[in-house]
Amino acid sequence: MIAARTVVMEAPIVVSTPGRITTGCDRCRRAHPVLLLSSLNISRQLPIVSWPLILGKPAAHGHPLGARMLRPESLIERSPQGIAAEISRLAHDGTLAAGERLPTVRQVAAALGVSAGTVATAWRALADAGVIVSRGRAGSFIRSERPEWLSPRVQGLTTAADVRLDLSLGTPDSSMLPALDAAFSRVATRAETGSYQDEPVLPGLRDVLREQFPSAVEAITVVDGAIDGVARTLEQVVRFGDRVAVESPGFPYFFDLVDALGAVTLPLEVDRDGVTPASLARALGQRPAAVVLQPRAQNPTGASMPADRARALASVLRGTAGGDRVVVIEDEHSAFTCSAPEITLARWIPAQVVQVRSFSKSHGPDLRIAALAGPAHLIERIVARRMLGPGWTSKLLQAVLLDLLTDPASVARVRSARLIYRDRIDRLADALRRLGIDVGGPDGINLWLPVTDERAAAVRLAASGIAVAAGTPFIAPGRATAPHVRVTGGVVAENTRLVAEALADAASATAPG
Repeated sequence: MIAARTVVMEAPIVVSTPGRITTGCDRCRRAHPVLLLSSLNISRQLPIVSWPLILGKPAAHGHPLGARMLRPESLIERSPQGIAAEISRLAHDGTLAAGERLPTVRQVAAALGVSAGTVATAWRALADAGVIVSRGRAGSFIRSERPEWLSPRVQGLTTAADVRLDLSLGTPDSSMLPALDAAFSRVATRAETGSYQDEPVLPGLRDVLREQFPSAVEAITVVDGAIDGVARTLEQVVRFGDRVAVESPGFPYFFDLVDALGAVTLPLEVDRDGVTPASLARALGQRPAAVVLQPRAQNPTGASMPADRARALASVLRGTAGGDRVVVIEDEHSAFTCSAPEITLARWIPAQVVQVRSFSKSHGPDLRIAALAGPAHLIERIVARRMLGPGWTSKLLQAVLLDLLTDPASVARVRSARLIYRDRIDRLADALRRLGIDVGGPDGINLWLPVTDERAAAVRLAASGIAVAAGTPFIAPGRATAPHVRVTGGVVAENTRLVAEALADAASATAPG
């Protein structure tokens, strides 16, 4: 039995079937079930069909009963880009709730005195930017929250709809990846292993990997991608409450990893040569347990570290009290696709550095393989912990990677892709410079585009059929910085000038009001 309570209704009550009471909603013209109404002298539980209810008010479509739909006459802007940017801002600041239904295109057009085509263009831009979603005749709605398995930071990187040119992903051009059919034809036809206690790395692959690291390493293992390697290393050296120094701007997953460990992020400043020695010195003053760096093709800026900068960072670590106890994790996520010379702090402080080399961007993201190398005592702890979980990375996929790393045709394909990416990112950066926008000298596949307003830039680009990644997820918690967006320029294979012009135009876009 549920005690009756008085509820003030904001919409008419409709009794449709015995035992169910609904209220008519003038916003979506649907009937929502209501839990309990003492005015009808009901004192038993009623069936709840679709929506969570609070004090007799349904939370259908993301709005409380009786909340008001967007009033189109309240909009200030009249151009497609302006309308889209204004609604985007209202959605971003919570004025328009997730799941809220928007007025129809005709309603907005009539209220603003513009054509239906103008509003339809704005709606398409909002859909492409992931702000709204269309449900056919049901109308257009503010996009609901994304899956919970994506962290809030990572949710900010995803796009909601197909676009003409998606520069938001940070993934390689699939046409640049080596073919896998020949490699699979030469590996074992059965996914078997001799023993669950066998060595986790194929001996032949270990030998090839050892030759590819830019410095001598004590121990090598294979993990399931670069993030897995960074995560497993952090788990071994970071305790709850410890501090971890991470680049800002930097890779959003690194911030999430630090949070998941109950640690505190210490932001490191990044310039055109990577992490600055001064910021590292400041961070070491707070005694971090680990430092996470991206020596080349830094994500999102594209910065690659020259040897003198790496030497300076190693010098800071050696010259700071307690600096010799800090573990340095280097993420070489673009080891085979960037053009800068290989570099590692392990040349100067080998006992402190763990190197992670990914093959995702060069050989295929779905291979999920990265090499992990460093001091034997630490690598062996990581291997031991993996034995209590996945055990090892698939030997079948290891054999495929070994084939790709030794087959002349595959090696040539990866080398060719490196040159093509270099040409593409250079041409886009040069075109932007001619338009007055300096993005430095990016390496790899990404560049960091300064903009006036991050959200307005994304919406304007979406109106042109282009998607980019928002810059905010790449910034360390609590750190203020000038607005940027990340652009995966390595996939721009044609029309570079036109793409640069669209990016430059979006860079100047401002939020309405």
